[in-house]
Amino acid sequence: MKLMIASDIHGSAYYCKKMVAAYQREHADRLLLLGDILYHGPRNDLPEDYDPKAVISLLNPLKQEILCVRGNCDTEVDQMVLDFPIMAEYCLLELNGQTIFATHGHHFNPQNPPMLKDGDILLNGHTHIPANQNMGTYTYMNPGSVSIPKEGSAHGYMIFDGAFTWKDLDGNVLDISSNASAAR
Repeated sequence: MKLMIASDIHGSAYYCKKMVAAYQREHADRLLLLGDILYHGPRNDLPEDYDPKAVISLLNPLKQEILCVRGNCDTEVDQMVLDFPIMAEYCLLELNGQTIFATHGHHFNPQNPPMLKDGDILLNGHTHIPANQNMGTYTYMNPGSVSIPKEGSAHGYMIFDGAFTWKDLDGNVLDISSNASAAR
């Protein structure tokens, strides 16, 4: 299975269009969204082309292909307008014999990890900073942000196709080891 992983759209129609185009270009089987879909939240500036209604119209046609977890900016009223489930705190995926605990990151994160077995992957967004860190007994990964990247990172996503790859929204492979918060 080929999986595209993205997070933190924050209502940007401009970057959501680019993400959907990347999803189609990648020919992924599923799109895993790690929360913060429609609203920018009080700590973020408005992203480019802030238009939650347009984001709804871009994502709802993909409803059968989307897996999603709830971010700290996602609410029950958002669920009323989105045609795919968004209110789960986490999602467990089994890929190639490896368990991935996918969550937004505001509850479970490297400072407060869930119960993980040796070799598991903790996957979350929330920080807007891509990461691939060996935490000793588990690996921490973050795709960064689609619309509001931080610490000089790119507007990006991850692909899982037997291995994990970080890319910008134009499809260029990223070397996240140059990011101070990430290590390969």
